Amino acid sequence: MSTDPSLRGPLSRAEELDALETILPFDRRDHLATLLTDDDVATLKQLAQEGRGENTLRALASDLGYLEAWCQLATGAPLPWPAPESLLLKFIAHHLWVPVRRSEDPSHGMPAAVEAGLRAERLLKADGPHAPDTVRRRLTSWSILTRWRGLTGTFGASSLKSALRLAVKASNRPRQRKSKKAVTGDVLAQLLATCTGDRLVDLRDRALLMTAFASGGRRRSEVAGLRVEDLVDEEPVRADPADKTSPSLSCLHIRLRRTKTPTADEDNHVLLIGRPVTALKRWMAEAGINGGPVFRRIDQWGNLDRRALTPQSVNLILKARAEQAGLDPALFSAHGLRSGYLTEAANRGIPLPEAMQQSLHKSVTQAARYYSDAERKAGRAARLVI
Repeated sequence: MSTDPSLRGPLSRAEELDALETILPFDRRDHLATLLTDDDVATLKQLAQEGRGENTLRALASDLGYLEAWCQLATGAPLPWPAPESLLLKFIAHHLWVPVRRSEDPSHGMPAAVEAGLRAERLLKADGPHAPDTVRRRLTSWSILTRWRGLTGTFGASSLKSALRLAVKASNRPRQRKSKKAVTGDVLAQLLATCTGDRLVDLRDRALLMTAFASGGRRRSEVAGLRVEDLVDEEPVRADPADKTSPSLSCLHIRLRRTKTPTADEDNHVLLIGRPVTALKRWMAEAGINGGPVFRRIDQWGNLDRRALTPQSVNLILKARAEQAGLDPALFSAHGLRSGYLTEAANRGIPLPEAMQQSLHKSVTQAARYYSDAERKAGRAARLVI
């Protein structure tokens, strides 16, 4: 059998991507294998071996597949390394355009043939220009992969920065929240009221929602990736640390696996205290979970699967419970647990640094935004005329 790399095809690349099966779902693996080159696959495998976070690798793989497909459709040639400045400018022009101007000039923005090709590959779903954050993320991924190959790109060129800034300004697109509404304490109570039964699915969803919120508003990927081996019992703690006579509460140490952070072997961990610990342990006991994934799939007949929930499943569970609670599921997503935790902490007067120890936000600016909103609503500045 020949080992000439030029004779390799999607099947061979798919087999190589099996090494990344925890990062790339099976259906995505086969699709990406038709978009990526052999060098792309080798790059992703090397990055995985270096210990990149799973979410970072998923984003890099997804962005790389999109870039390869877009470049082939837009230029008729594979993605070049390094990419010339003109190609980067073309990428911005194709993705950040002004709808009003396009109605007057059909040549403005992404060409119809390129758009049709991306839709056929299921890589483009939304109508209209891309979100600026999506364009920035893909340019960042492009830059990271260029540097990893030992090449110097033109991503820092003043012309590129200027073009991106002007395109974002011209698009005049308002910043979209990942979850339109935060899952604050009152909303969480409504969600939990829908899963008070003794069915496995009720026990799971109750434990999932309480754990995700109380552990600092965990990302859906962190919830889906939680394993029994990540849970360590701690000594009970007092409900009121300043009162030695207050009731003692169960306490769990939760080790968080890296999802976004690509550097250092940080032992990120948070604590879970009180009712969430009880709910989590009851779920695991009733489901007979002694190892492996904590939160698992349950089929329509109530049978427990050995496989872990996917991050998307976590999102769907929250939306389903919101609908059962009489809330509009379109207004909530799993990220609402994260924003809701900080909003609730602000409403209860918990200092920002203390809340960030639990939420593990890296950016003070981002975390402080939730506190700023809460303080404005509680303050007097907006109450001069009432």
